[in-house]
Amino acid sequence: MTDATSTGLPSTAEDTVWVEREAFIDRIPRWLAMTLLFVAVVGLWDLVTRMGWVSAIILPTPAETLSDVIFVGQNIASGGYMLEALWTTTLTVFYAFAIAIGIGASLGILVGETKFGERAVMPYLVAIDTMPKVAFAPLFIAWLGFDIASKVALAAFIATFPIVVSTAAGLYAATENERMLFKSVGATRVQILMRLKIPTGLPYFFTGLKIAAVGVMAGAITGEFLGGGQGFGALIRQSASTLDTPRVFSLILYLSLLGLALYFIVVGLQRRFVFWNKSSGPGGMM
Repeated sequence: MTDATSTGLPSTAEDTVWVEREAFIDRIPRWLAMTLLFVAVVGLWDLVTRMGWVSAIILPTPAETLSDVIFVGQNIASGGYMLEALWTTTLTVFYAFAIAIGIGASLGILVGETKFGERAVMPYLVAIDTMPKVAFAPLFIAWLGFDIASKVALAAFIATFPIVVSTAAGLYAATENERMLFKSVGATRVQILMRLKIPTGLPYFFTGLKIAAVGVMAGAITGEFLGGGQGFGALIRQSASTLDTPRVFSLILYLSLLGLALYFIVVGLQRRFVFWNKSSGPGGMM
């Protein structure tokens, strides 16, 4: 006789209640779940500051942070100095992302499509990728100066490696039967690459772009932390040096909005060019 456990069905009344509760949680809309989580986090934050468990110098109250968020938004909207700083950071991020895509995709094709790339280039890429890439920031500043070029170089350097790996992995996604089918009809190596391997590997490529979108933000802000007086990273450094934590929090919030904008641009492009792939998940947000 088959028991309830082997069939995957609830075996007790408690199990039945738990399954029903779990199903109810799964039915909560995303917007409502995110709202509830946000309210809970802000409520806990307010409680911590009101009770004095953390010094106000270290952690501002939600009201102080909201006030500064409004101030920063007004400064940006009125064309103040923060708009110029935000524009500098935005240019740094998008320039670096474009360069990372170009270099990463090229190296990924070299590694995934040629024995030379796999045997000679890939070991060096792995060795460089294991290094703490932020440690290269002083070198880029020394080579390129305190202008935007050093920040772009560092951000592109950090964002390149996920694209290389995802592109190479995508080229291996096509099955042997698919490759043999193309060869049987006389397709050249370039035709197999362009018409089979690249289309098949696009989901992998866009996964790498999503990871790179996060890395390029980190690289740009790190570069602004370490040198130069431009960009939101420099404003955060200046605010932190004077213990103006509400300003630090508000600037970080606007940077997160910039990062989300870049991320969802990638998601939008993925939906446009990989519309046939319906996979979804926490990382995909499809």
